[in-house]
Amino acid sequence: MMTLDQLNAARVTDFVALLDGTYEHSPWIAERAAAARPFLTLAALKVALARVVREASLGEQLGLIRAHPELAGKAAVAGELTAESTNEQLKAGLTACTPEEFATLQRLNADYNARFGWPFILAVRGPRGTGFTRAEIIATFERRLRAHPDVERAECLRQIHRIAEIRLNDKFGVTPALGQQLWDWAAALAAHSEDEAFLTCTYGTPAHTAVATQLMAWMREGGFDEVSRDAVGNVVGLYRGTGAEPRRLLTGSHYDTVRRAGRFDGRLGILVPMLVVRELHRAGRRLPFDLEVVGFAEEEGQRFPATFLASSALVGRFDPAWLDQTDAAGITLRDAMQAAGLPGTMEAIRALQRDPGRYLGFVEVHIEQGPVLDSLDLPLGIVTSINGSRRYTGEIVGLASHAGTTPMGHRRDAAAGVAELILFAETRAASVPDVVATVGVLEVPSGSINVIPGRCRFSLDLRATTDEARDALDADVRAKLAEICERRGLSFTLQPTMAADAAPSDAAWQARWEAAVTTLGLPIHRLPSGAGHDAMKIHELLPQAMLFVRGGNGGISHNPLESVTGDDAELAVQAFSALLQQLHG
Repeated sequence: MMTLDQLNAARVTDFVALLDGTYEHSPWIAERAAAARPFLTLAALKVALARVVREASLGEQLGLIRAHPELAGKAAVAGELTAESTNEQLKAGLTACTPEEFATLQRLNADYNARFGWPFILAVRGPRGTGFTRAEIIATFERRLRAHPDVERAECLRQIHRIAEIRLNDKFGVTPALGQQLWDWAAALAAHSEDEAFLTCTYGTPAHTAVATQLMAWMREGGFDEVSRDAVGNVVGLYRGTGAEPRRLLTGSHYDTVRRAGRFDGRLGILVPMLVVRELHRAGRRLPFDLEVVGFAEEEGQRFPATFLASSALVGRFDPAWLDQTDAAGITLRDAMQAAGLPGTMEAIRALQRDPGRYLGFVEVHIEQGPVLDSLDLPLGIVTSINGSRRYTGEIVGLASHAGTTPMGHRRDAAAGVAELILFAETRAASVPDVVATVGVLEVPSGSINVIPGRCRFSLDLRATTDEARDALDADVRAKLAEICERRGLSFTLQPTMAADAAPSDAAWQARWEAAVTTLGLPIHRLPSGAGHDAMKIHELLPQAMLFVRGGNGGISHNPLESVTGDDAELAVQAFSALLQQLHG
């Protein structure tokens, strides 16, 4: 097996020879990466190789893509693939296609080449490293055939890096066992769903309770000293320390999901510390402090209007009025709690409030839910702040009239007014770093092709890393809405639905995450979180900081395509362990 010492000490020509086959027919990648030595870790080598490709010319990138063979293509049939590609296609079962599957792949290869001008690239051993099925490969092929060429070219390069990562693991004899365990746990939890076709796990449902039960079972098996389900359904596991530090470290994330969800949003941040505790227990090690892991029962606000109800209980901000909120079926939150075996009383909920004097702080691991780390070929990122936000639902009212007989200068078009507002919000947000504005809901009630819209309903979602930037955006967008309606002879209503303050990371805890990532040989990349997290609610009580883990498929989340590789999950576990080691002293 290869070692980093060999690579770090080798002459450039020998370095290139040792890495032969990592990237298909492209020795220039290893040749340029040699200058970045010495590599502290295998992860550092992977990042350095990917950086060479990212900084290469467009022609070099296309050459790398075109150096790869088609899946089950002519070269495979003729036995002309490299040993690495032959092994990968064999393990994916592509050499055992049925006649129908083979014909489908040939058609897809032809269509893909005609559209993009390069071969379809997929790391057929997949995010876990043990392989996609042929059906999954074909489904991915068909989906990506519809992508924009720029998007698809970037995805091909990311798939090439994943292929290289798996090949390097083989060369070094490395298996990301902890990452694969996390992947398997996430898959097992995903089996509990309200929807047979897609993962949906909303608060208080049988699927939700089943996930809580499974988490508690794994915690007990992993060596937690105390495991319970509290009055709002949070799963709480405690791994006791030596007592040298009387305060606890709090960590965790949520286990509920959106509808048609991915497997890793929220749950990643529960499973990572669970694995760390399991490994500590197996090694017979104790920390100086207690480690408290919480699987928050609700964060997404999918079944009931309240969001963060689980973490709100811990900071003493659970609103009693929430108990009377109803879901789409008219079931109150109180009744849903009691049906799930929870007390559903404010007395029990108030008892969950944590005393900040007993805690060191709160840390959370989370999938990024965005494209930044994926686009930079970085497995981990440091969160600087969770964006503050304001949300509205609104309606502009004009005058519905005939599309053919009303001159342009006489129109009071409600939809045109909203369209102008959308373009302003887009331009205004883009003018300031880390500020975003979105209109996600747009509706013309009783719209008709030959009627000028008299009403148009819309939503507004405004976010920024600081409250000041958020409020400035908010003021400008609302002022523009008023100006548009005045100029166009329209009226409007605007109803606020949510306001959340920004949650900047605590400097000391952010520095600890950065030091942990550095010990893995990885570069530090800081970025804000545009999405809300349990950490922003716990921020009201305790210092907090977050670690982001790269998401695959362009960073998509809240979607079945959400993905994390076993290798990145392994690095997240290692980073969490390194953070604890700093506190261990």
